[in-house]
Amino acid sequence: MKKNDSLKDMRIILYYTGNILVGVALLNIIPLLTALIERDAASAADFTLSLGATLTLGAALSLLGNNGERAGWKHGMVTVAFSWIVAMVAAALPHWLSGHFGSYLDCVFDVMSGFTTTGLTLVQDLDHVSDSLNMWRHLITFVGGQGIVVLALALFVGEAGGGYGFYVGEGKDERLFPSVLHTAKAIWRISLLYLVLGTLAMWIVCISIGLNTGRGFLHALWIFMSSWSTGGFAPMSQNMLYYHSRLFELVTFIFFIIGSFNFALHAAVLKGERKELLRNLETMSFGTTMSLLSFFTAWGLVRLHVYPNLVALIGKGFYQLASAHTTTGLMTIYPQQFATEWGDTALLAVIIAMMFGGSACSTAGGFKGLRVGILFKALVQDTRRLLGTSKSIVIQKYHYHGERTLGEQQVRSAALVVLMYMGIFAMGTLAGCMAGYPFLLSVFESASATGNVGLTVGLSSPSMPAFLKIVYIFNMWAGRLEFMAILASMGFVASLFRGGRRARA
Repeated sequence: MKKNDSLKDMRIILYYTGNILVGVALLNIIPLLTALIERDAASAADFTLSLGATLTLGAALSLLGNNGERAGWKHGMVTVAFSWIVAMVAAALPHWLSGHFGSYLDCVFDVMSGFTTTGLTLVQDLDHVSDSLNMWRHLITFVGGQGIVVLALALFVGEAGGGYGFYVGEGKDERLFPSVLHTAKAIWRISLLYLVLGTLAMWIVCISIGLNTGRGFLHALWIFMSSWSTGGFAPMSQNMLYYHSRLFELVTFIFFIIGSFNFALHAAVLKGERKELLRNLETMSFGTTMSLLSFFTAWGLVRLHVYPNLVALIGKGFYQLASAHTTTGLMTIYPQQFATEWGDTALLAVIIAMMFGGSACSTAGGFKGLRVGILFKALVQDTRRLLGTSKSIVIQKYHYHGERTLGEQQVRSAALVVLMYMGIFAMGTLAGCMAGYPFLLSVFESASATGNVGLTVGLSSPSMPAFLKIVYIFNMWAGRLEFMAILASMGFVASLFRGGRRARA
């Protein structure tokens, strides 16, 4: 790569990274208004400083990079990977200023967990965190579910060349419309529609269980954001146990189930195409794996007499499994109960559910139901070929927003992503064991971080080693972006080094 070309590429990447950072900066206005309404001067000062610092950095990057060039596919991919890291560091400033975190590393861990809708947290004394900081934590989870780059596409990037590179780089590949810009705006329209309806429904439930109007609204808004974005953050340290309400748990269950569905599926249902729910490969895959894993979870829990009756088994066992499979991470049990009560069978079922995850182009993480379905269809196709004659042609079809024919490229792509997931999952497990934690608990926590889930057996805490925090941050980041943007960035950095060596030679 020529030096001039490298410089041009860097300026394009910096320009769009700056635009994305400006979008992240403007999000500070919402918690700032929360602090002003509540007359919390200290928090208002924190978010004013964060807004100014992030806005300044974003504007500086945009001005430094602005050269009038249009972004290409490569630029979109690298920008996504780079901007997520920069946004993580910048968005951690209010966390650090709050005084509720032991180090800046803990702050960036929490922010990456929020942006990736993971839900693992290192916050200290969560029950006394300010409303404005809780608003910030849940807001970045909600925005992260749709994607910070999707937000920038809708607000700043527009129809710039390489827009599809931005979109795919953030782990999405299903267009609702031919235009990426229209797709990004449609994703936000769908999410904001559910935000209004979901918050209203949860607000009614909050008031019915005894919260006053103001607190009820805030908790309804925060828990909806966490449910819909399959994020797992909660405003209280007891998570869902704080509310002591089966009705509240049921409402969150409904929203995190539908939040794990593909945005294209939401668009189809909103247009009246409800049959897509039953025919879609992803919903069929999710229903099948959820049913099988429910059986093994129930079998493991019943065998150990963990819960006394069916109501408790559903409220504790099934809720946790569904929270795992949708990669939500909301919990109706304490973390230690996973380790001390559930036993190996139920725990393994939850681990598998966390790795399978929800749908592609949704707020959920994991392998995604589409890839699980494609690999199963490929297995069926190869089995039929083996059982057929040498001259037989086996064509495997599936329904995914229309009838499609299974091709070798689809199978290869699905298998490659699953293989990379397994690779960083194994790395996270090894890191947990190296830190001195038991193997099965290390497997569980690594699956949670890699699949962007947020369920925990208690390993994720401020006291865990710094190197393990860094590994989990990487796993959350890589799992959320689904590797393409990261691989493109690694290739881009390698090309810069090769170019530098040639120039010196």
